[in-house]
Amino acid sequence: MIPRVILYEGPGSEPLPVAERAGLLRLLLERGYAVSCVRDSLPAESRDSAMAVLARGNAPFPSIDLTEDRSAEQTLAALEAIRNQMQISPVGAHKPWFPVIDFSRCTNCMQCLSFCLFDVYGVSTEGKIEVRNQNNCKTDCPACSRVCPDVAIMFPKYQHSPINGEQISADDVRREAMKVDISALLGGDIYQALRDRSAKAKSRFSKERDDERALKERQNCLLKLKDLDIPPEVLASLPSPDEIRAKAEAAMARAQEAMATRK
Repeated sequence: MIPRVILYEGPGSEPLPVAERAGLLRLLLERGYAVSCVRDSLPAESRDSAMAVLARGNAPFPSIDLTEDRSAEQTLAALEAIRNQMQISPVGAHKPWFPVIDFSRCTNCMQCLSFCLFDVYGVSTEGKIEVRNQNNCKTDCPACSRVCPDVAIMFPKYQHSPINGEQISADDVRREAMKVDISALLGGDIYQALRDRSAKAKSRFSKERDDERALKERQNCLLKLKDLDIPPEVLASLPSPDEIRAKAEAAMARAQEAMATRK
């Protein structure tokens, strides 16, 4: 069981400075804690499913208060004490490279589900995209983040913004909004699809949000698998572009059905 922690920055709390938030998240993720960032209201069922809630200020529910004089190491020590008290097994070997979804930005478009080769993403019973198999994620591959149209996928270990989770403005998102035609990118004339894209801005932001780099990173993951002497039958079991598209369409259909049922 991976201990789950919620960083709450919603109503009643104070948002953390960017550098402080990044440092805290990086430390907790490195130590094997699963962290969810919440900037809206936090339902009771979500709080109950977490080992602890972190917040600065007067959160409307019990939480560990991230006062300005509390260091990230002190917060970690407090969490370790709670983990021991709850008799949760110590955090063991962990994978430091995996995606985190910012649900305050995510529009549930399922584009990451369509693009990822390794079944990292899934759909919850409520019809929402989720990181389901984080250990399947390939180290140093941020491809899904590059094609996310809403800059909602972060990799805390990545070096540059916006993929590493640093704060970006709404104007950045609007200016460089990107919706990649996944079907064309994976199954059609890839180069024509890339040529048809509008001219990109020359900023670092735009360079990181790059569908061509995403596709190359995705292909490199397959090459690495071949270098590991994995049996041919295992490589052959990887989904084809058609299977990936079918999986995405089925997931979107389930999500639409779930949302229609809830209405």
